[in-house]
Amino acid sequence: MADCVTKVELSVCCANLLDKDVGSKSDPLCVLLQNTGGDSWTELGRTERLKNTSSPSFSERLRVDYHFEKVQNLKLGVYDIDNSTSNLADDDYLGGIEITLGQIVSSKTVTRPLQLKKGKPAGKGTITVSAEEIKDNRAIELELEAKNLDKKDTFGKSDPFLEFFRQGDDGKWQLVHRTEVVKNNLNPTWKKFCIPLQTLCRSDLDRPVKVDCSDYDSDGSHDLIGSFITKVSELQKGGHGSPVTFDCIHPDKQKKKKSYKNSGVVSVKNCKLLTQYTFLDYVMGGCQINFTVGIDFTGSNGDPRSKNSLHYMSPDGLNQYLSALWSVGQVVQDYDTDKLFPAFGFGAKLPPDYQAAHHEFALNFNPTNPYCQGIQGIVEAYRMVLPQLRLSGPTNFSPIINHVASIASTAAQANSASQYFVLLILTDGEITDLDQTRDAIVRASRLPLSLIIVGVGPADFKAMELLDGDDGVLRSTVGEAVARDIVQFVPYRQFSDAPQSALAQSVLAEVPNQLVSYFKMRGFEPPKPKDAPKS
Repeated sequence: MADCVTKVELSVCCANLLDKDVGSKSDPLCVLLQNTGGDSWTELGRTERLKNTSSPSFSERLRVDYHFEKVQNLKLGVYDIDNSTSNLADDDYLGGIEITLGQIVSSKTVTRPLQLKKGKPAGKGTITVSAEEIKDNRAIELELEAKNLDKKDTFGKSDPFLEFFRQGDDGKWQLVHRTEVVKNNLNPTWKKFCIPLQTLCRSDLDRPVKVDCSDYDSDGSHDLIGSFITKVSELQKGGHGSPVTFDCIHPDKQKKKKSYKNSGVVSVKNCKLLTQYTFLDYVMGGCQINFTVGIDFTGSNGDPRSKNSLHYMSPDGLNQYLSALWSVGQVVQDYDTDKLFPAFGFGAKLPPDYQAAHHEFALNFNPTNPYCQGIQGIVEAYRMVLPQLRLSGPTNFSPIINHVASIASTAAQANSASQYFVLLILTDGEITDLDQTRDAIVRASRLPLSLIIVGVGPADFKAMELLDGDDGVLRSTVGEAVARDIVQFVPYRQFSDAPQSALAQSVLAEVPNQLVSYFKMRGFEPPKPKDAPKS
């Protein structure tokens, strides 16, 4: 069982950032990376992007697992974002720092000068990082609306949004949440949102919380409409059928006018305290993670007897396919009690007749029992059948995704958080049935299933990145969007020089959140751990 790790939440603010935009300030975003060995870095998270500011306070916290026993080298990079792609290579770098998580938590708050590269400061730019351990799994769900807000725009009504601040131990206000902007509306209703209690009020229901209602301006000079101070115990009264209302007060207007009442009223339509379960709540409660492997045996891999083939076995009995399998499998197998893993191949012609290519055949040539004993069992089956296969085509992913989805669909009918499925596809990336695969993934996003694709070899993997959906929402051929993000793609070559554990850490990083998001979507609590039988 993996250790129950401590989660740490980092909050970030910067000052005096470089201005890269002509005529306005930068639009910064901060990204957090963790070293995975050597020069390899994996992204752990990023804040929201703020517009037109050189001294941003980001409300989106960055979460990281803290392991006392590891030196966790982190990189925080600040970028000026001027486009909608998630790739940072085409954005201006405003500077960054390298620091260990230990340094941050031992100081609690660290301010460092930003550097463009080692020894080259990024102007007068600084970054301040504060750490906090997350100990409370409660969250507050809020739905708010406002009436009769002041009109701030010369043409049209205000574009209001709310910002929530909690009071720090030093009495200063710290930004913890920002709602979306409702355009051109003096009586807005904001979307329901959920925020951890630890973040909003450090789990103290009577700690003061300040709410600012402001009018959004695209140049970053947002105008305050009004503010009020409350606490969670007050907000909760809005959860009992009668809305709680707060006067939005603008301090300058209050000073000027004796008859001033307010600049509008914000009311809590709904307020609920929820429990936010973690991945470990589910796993420790007994949820099984079922691991299935699919291996690409199509002709584009090259003849396994040739040294140039991706399936060629080096003298030590390994190749990229097996190295990737070992790396991911060794982590996942800890969460599966029976250690029996179904393994399939696709894209090859099989003995004895070598007629049509098969798109989903049991790797052990036993269709009624495709299970292999442990990861070692999959490796042995692979080595046994490889000389007997004829690599063929086309490269169809959808049959194996649909196969595992049908098993996951049956498990989902149990209506409990007892089983989750992870399908690992190892491929050279030359996919043929892209449309059918998109449809299969959109259907699977409503099931307890995550799909990990490891790209082996030198291809550009453009199609795989499309399936990952990180640059936008993946849609089916008829335009239906995925219910949740279930695909994680990485090219193996990024990890060829890294320790074996690095690949697994990268591809499995999203699985815990994917598992939690599925059970949350279905409203399933973690199973209750069964008591040990009495002897």
